[in-house]
Amino acid sequence: MNLQHITEQVALLTRKTALFVKEAASEFSRDSIEYKGLNDLVSYVDKETEIRLVEGLRQILPEAGFIAEEGTAERTEDQEYAWIVDPVDGTTNYMHGLPVFAISIALMHHDKIVSGVVMEINREECFTAWLGGGAYLDGKPIKVSSANQLKDSLLATGFPYYDFKQTDQYLAILKELMQKSHGLRRMGSAAVDLVYTACGRFEGFFEYNLKPWDVAAGTLIVQEAGGIVSDFKGGDDFIFGRELIAACGAFYELKEVIQKHWK
Repeated sequence: MNLQHITEQVALLTRKTALFVKEAASEFSRDSIEYKGLNDLVSYVDKETEIRLVEGLRQILPEAGFIAEEGTAERTEDQEYAWIVDPVDGTTNYMHGLPVFAISIALMHHDKIVSGVVMEINREECFTAWLGGGAYLDGKPIKVSSANQLKDSLLATGFPYYDFKQTDQYLAILKELMQKSHGLRRMGSAAVDLVYTACGRFEGFFEYNLKPWDVAAGTLIVQEAGGIVSDFKGGDDFIFGRELIAACGAFYELKEVIQKHWK
């Protein structure tokens, strides 16, 4: 299988689909918002975008199943490949008119991510990677930041929005990191946080309560850009384990702070 060719095809699909998402933003009404759960929002734009992506991805690799946020298509047990699809990562931003949201698509072979594409829609930036092939922004190679310490780092994170049981531990992490870094940013899209880490805009990113479609593509892009990714324990259960740390050389110091407070 030619992973580079597949990744390039997916990148073209995301660019095309991003035009629909951006055009729909100008006409979007909050009256169309639906709730899947507490503060878990969805709209017709998410659903229509996923339908278009699934249709295009089926043409690229017909034998693959799907793990898709809005459930447009599914994976069967006998399918060794699966697309992991987030049609609009940053839906809450989108609905409130904040220009930070992205399409995120990863290809998984058994339990390993082998291709990833994140299309940041408003800046029209397409981040890509395939296993062993490096990471790219609009076709140009990217690398993580060369910083090795928190004192030289700008960090990204996300805030809990439905599961608040560990809020105090999380706030303790934020308090310490505020004092040890250049600062913390909350963009509202894990996919964007990850690719910004991959290209050196952030030195690191961490969050919990994540879904696989939030992070599958972005984590591969970070790794192929020379970064390190783990769960909070330092293990590799970060696609389905709902928590992750992704960073450049500052990873080890960042992980130490998180583990100090996270129980």
